[in-house]
Amino acid sequence: MKICLVTAFPPSRRGLNEYGYHIARELQRDPVLSVTVLADELETPEPELAEFDVNRVWRFDSLSNPSRLAKAIRSCKPDVVWFNLLFSTFGNNPLAAFSGLTIPATTRMGGCYTHVTLHHLMENIDLSHANVRFPRAYRFAGNVATRMLLAANSISVLLPAYRRTLINKYKGENVHFRAHGIMSARPEPPDYSRRGVPDHRVLAFGKWGTYKRLELLMDSFELVVKRLPNAKLIVAGSDHPMTPGYLDSIAEKYKDDPRIEFVGYVAEEDIPELFRSSSVLVMPYSSATGSSGVAHLAAEFGLPIICADIPDFHEMADDEGLGILFYQTGSERSLADQICGLLNSPEMMKEMSEQNFSAALRQTMPQIIRQYLRSFDLHQRQRALQPIARFRRIPGWVPSRSAIFRAAAPRWVPWM
Repeated sequence: MKICLVTAFPPSRRGLNEYGYHIARELQRDPVLSVTVLADELETPEPELAEFDVNRVWRFDSLSNPSRLAKAIRSCKPDVVWFNLLFSTFGNNPLAAFSGLTIPATTRMGGCYTHVTLHHLMENIDLSHANVRFPRAYRFAGNVATRMLLAANSISVLLPAYRRTLINKYKGENVHFRAHGIMSARPEPPDYSRRGVPDHRVLAFGKWGTYKRLELLMDSFELVVKRLPNAKLIVAGSDHPMTPGYLDSIAEKYKDDPRIEFVGYVAEEDIPELFRSSSVLVMPYSSATGSSGVAHLAAEFGLPIICADIPDFHEMADDEGLGILFYQTGSERSLADQICGLLNSPEMMKEMSEQNFSAALRQTMPQIIRQYLRSFDLHQRQRALQPIARFRRIPGWVPSRSAIFRAAAPRWVPWM
C-alpha cells in the first residue's frame, strides 16, 4: 500500500509537526507500506530527517497549495492520501487556511482515497483568545470548511464529542473516533526516585500566547512557593505563531527569579529527560482545541496532570482513564491549592502516575496506527472487488438458472 501523508513535518515547527513525525515513523516500520510525506516548506533550509521520503510541496499562508498538492499527489499515485490537520494547518490567513481545507475533497474527486485526522472543531475553539476580528465570519467559514472536510472518504476525530457533533450537526458519514495515542511504542515506567530530589519541578509545556498563557500560572506559583519552598517552575516550549515575542516578554519579567526556568523549544530527543525529571505537568489553559498532545506526553512518562476545568479535558480524562486534577479555570488560588495538595501527597502522586502510565500502555502509537491501517486495508479490499462485482453482474433480461429449470420442468396435473 502506498500512502501520502500530508502534514507539517520536522524540522518545521508548525502545528502538529510532532504528531506527523510519529505517524510517519510508525508507518515506516511496516515493510509492506510505501510512505511519502508531503510536507510544508521550511522558512530557512535545514537537513531533512534521513530515514523519511519527504517532499516539501506546500507553503504556509499560500493560496497555491491546492494546485501544488494536487500535482504532487498525481505524481505519487498513492492508494491513500492521509491528511493530518488543524483548521490553521495551511495558514493564518483566512483565505489560505480555507483553500487548504478544500484539498481533501478535491483529492477525492480526483480519484484518490482520502482520510482526514482532524484534531479540533471550530465549535470548540474560543476565538476571543485568537485575536479574531470578525468571529461570526470565522464561524461561518468554519462551518463551510467542516462540510468540505466531511467530503473526504473518511474522517477521524480524537474525542467522542467531536464525532457526535459531526454526525448530529453536520450529518457526517464515515466519521470515526480514534484516541490521540502516546508518541511511543514501548513507554518506560516512571522513576519515582527522580521526583522531588532536590526540587519538585512543576512543568508547563506548549506553544504559548493564545489560549495557553502563563500569567495565571506565574501568579499562582508565587502562592505555591510560600507553602512549598522546594518547588521550581519549568516553562518549556515556544511562542504560538500568532503571538511572536510573547514568551520572551514573560521570561524578561521573571529573569531574576531563580525558582523559574525558561528552557525554550525542546528538541524531540530531549523531551524524555524533561518529563522524567518533573513531578507534575500543569496545563494553565483558558480553553481547549481538542485532545491534548501534551497530556498524552505526560501519560507516556507517568506524570500526574493538573489542568483547567474545561469540558474537552474532562471527556479526555473520562474516556481514556487519565489521572487529572482539575482547578477552577481562571483561579490562581485554586491552581495553587491543587499543586500544593498533590506535591504534599506522595501517595496521590504515585497513584496518578500509575494511572496515567497504565492509560499510556493502552494507546501506544503502534496500536493507534494499526486501527487506521485496518480501515485503509478494508477500503483497498472493497475497491479491488468492485471490478469483479461489475463483471459478474448479469443483465436483467437474462433469465436466471432457476427460472430456466422451472420452465423446463413438467407440469404435474393432480389425479382426479
